[in-house]
Amino acid sequence: MRTCAAWAAALALSWTAGAQAIEYDRLEKAWTPDAQHVPYRVIQTPGRIGKERLPLIVFLHGDWQDGENNESQLAGYGNGSLFLVDQAIHGNIPLVYVAPQTTHSYWPPDRVAAVVRDVLGRYPVDPRRIYLTGISDGGSGVWDALKTWPECFAAGVPMSGMTEPAGLASMVRVPLWVFHGAKDNDTDVETGYGGAMVGSRAIVRDLRSLGAAPRYTEYPDEMHPIWHRAYSTPELLPWLLDQRVATPCDFAHLPPRGAAPVTGSSRNR
Repeated sequence: MRTCAAWAAALALSWTAGAQAIEYDRLEKAWTPDAQHVPYRVIQTPGRIGKERLPLIVFLHGDWQDGENNESQLAGYGNGSLFLVDQAIHGNIPLVYVAPQTTHSYWPPDRVAAVVRDVLGRYPVDPRRIYLTGISDGGSGVWDALKTWPECFAAGVPMSGMTEPAGLASMVRVPLWVFHGAKDNDTDVETGYGGAMVGSRAIVRDLRSLGAAPRYTEYPDEMHPIWHRAYSTPELLPWLLDQRVATPCDFAHLPPRGAAPVTGSSRNR
């Protein structure tokens, strides 16, 4: 089994932030075959050994990239999320990266699950190592999906997002690395939009009060678009790749939203 130390050593030797290797047309265009017909882009990086099962990174875009053209979600180098793919390529680290697209500035958990389910059937993904990350409304989508099926995702990396404090107790065991700008001029780091949903600083504080141990990076002089800086964090990808669930979920038979949470899963770190 490849270890976090091995990932980190390979990446440190081979990659520096800003070294872009990916042309957008290298990411396959696909759509889920279900009624949602969710558009997504996907790439598998080289380096797979034999029948090795690979980690899956799911990136959720922000609201200004909504649509159905299966292209807008990659704008701005996938808002910097493709830096993770660059790191993997330069370090000869095999993984699968997927960037779905949504509409109406919202990420229904069922839409996220549909994409994961389709990718699991088409790529050699390790269902114990499925990671969610997203920016702005996509960051909020990460929180929502983790609340819905906390035992199904190995880690979450929400950036500049918000969520309601209700439901956070379900994810106290989910490895999290949260990013936000202290001067966010869109989604306030404390109050979000000023309603029931609060910003990352408040979310992390509540999680810690519940016994969780999320990693939290707050940039003191940054506003809303912090994701290029955050995705360039050298330790982020090795940290992600070291997380896994011991018992994977069956994405073909997930409980409906609002049903009892999936049980019986545990985590190895």
